[in-house]
Amino acid sequence: MMKKKYVLVGTGGRSEFFYGAVVRDFGETSELVGFCDINQTRMNYANRLLEEKYEHPQISTYLTSEFDEMVANEKPDTVIVTSVDRTHHTYIIRALELGCDVITEKPMTVDAEKCQEIIDIVNKTGRQVRVSFNYRYAPHNTKIRELIKRGTIGDVFSVNFEWALNTQHGADYFRRWHRDKRNSGGLLVHKSTHHFDLVNFWLGTTPETVYASGGLRFYGRENAEARGVTNFYQRAHGSDNAKDDPFSIDLEANEHLKEMYLEAEKEDGYQRDQSVFGDGINIEDTLGVMVNYKNKAILNYSLNAYLPWEGYIVSFNGSKGRIEVRVREQSYINSGGNKDDEGRLKEKSIKVLPMFGKAYEVDVIQGKGGHGGGDPVLLQDIFGTPVNDEFNRAASHIDGAMSILTGIAGNKSLNTGLPVRVNDLVKF
Repeated sequence: MMKKKYVLVGTGGRSEFFYGAVVRDFGETSELVGFCDINQTRMNYANRLLEEKYEHPQISTYLTSEFDEMVANEKPDTVIVTSVDRTHHTYIIRALELGCDVITEKPMTVDAEKCQEIIDIVNKTGRQVRVSFNYRYAPHNTKIRELIKRGTIGDVFSVNFEWALNTQHGADYFRRWHRDKRNSGGLLVHKSTHHFDLVNFWLGTTPETVYASGGLRFYGRENAEARGVTNFYQRAHGSDNAKDDPFSIDLEANEHLKEMYLEAEKEDGYQRDQSVFGDGINIEDTLGVMVNYKNKAILNYSLNAYLPWEGYIVSFNGSKGRIEVRVREQSYINSGGNKDDEGRLKEKSIKVLPMFGKAYEVDVIQGKGGHGGGDPVLLQDIFGTPVNDEFNRAASHIDGAMSILTGIAGNKSLNTGLPVRVNDLVKF
């Protein structure tokens, strides 16, 4: 079997999930041949991890200005994109133009204009863009799709979906580059793309109209001042005020974060440990969204990023009954620890309540690994030998677009106070 050759753009926190899997588990089918980043220090650290942690030879590195040169030299089949969200479209588009396929971290991009550019270049080149929606592959989420697909509760008319981020996980989006909506599209795009994709996947439909409300209610300097906070700082490193702040993160105390971010600051100035109660935050932490779907179902969705509990509660109301789901997840910060602990389930339940009949619990195999057991299955699907998947969990650029367009429409609705038609945002 010919090995597929991969290069990776963006060697930050999420990148090791992909390159570590390629060299550790898929050497028979896959070959990693190049790193690309704006930061040479960070690429050097990724190469040291390859050598010391995975016993793999170091590979060639290229600055982002040398992207074309990398593709010409390394001749990859596929480019893996794990850079800052606002740059995803740049590397997706150029990779397709140069004859490569793409695997991209979610979200595919952050606004409608960039989304349209990706759609257009896929149509022009005929190349493939794969979006890595690992939650689709978690056994409990696949089971929900199976129950709905086989008509367990008939036609689904409405969905209530609450996602809770706790003060460890949720706060981290307000320390990092995500805190600027220009970088991430806000949580409605960066984080909720997972959740909106799950609804599309579960119901087998796509969004039609979106209305959103919310704002920055907990994090940010103004909110902290209103609660009487006085010990402000802009970043934790070197600040005495940060030492007693439970929301701070100490880069010096974590060797992984120190090498990946603190020691790389000299090149790009990026500060990984900004205060969640500092200035410069323009994303929301409290969000409510209503979505009408093409199959006439409606969704009531909420996301809060400062809670004492991590996980989600979702209920499906149908013509023959109701499904209730409760999933508690283990919070994490991307800290270089055991990646299998990311999103590990602490509890889960799926309960079916027939309209006329006795309610019952649905047994689901407990998946191992991150995102509720979805990560290993996703990686096998991407890098391993292809197998038939009756649930069609592999997500295309269309799936990627339909998930982010819900969030993009939500952002537009936040700005205007009006509902937004998804079909008005892009043309397929």
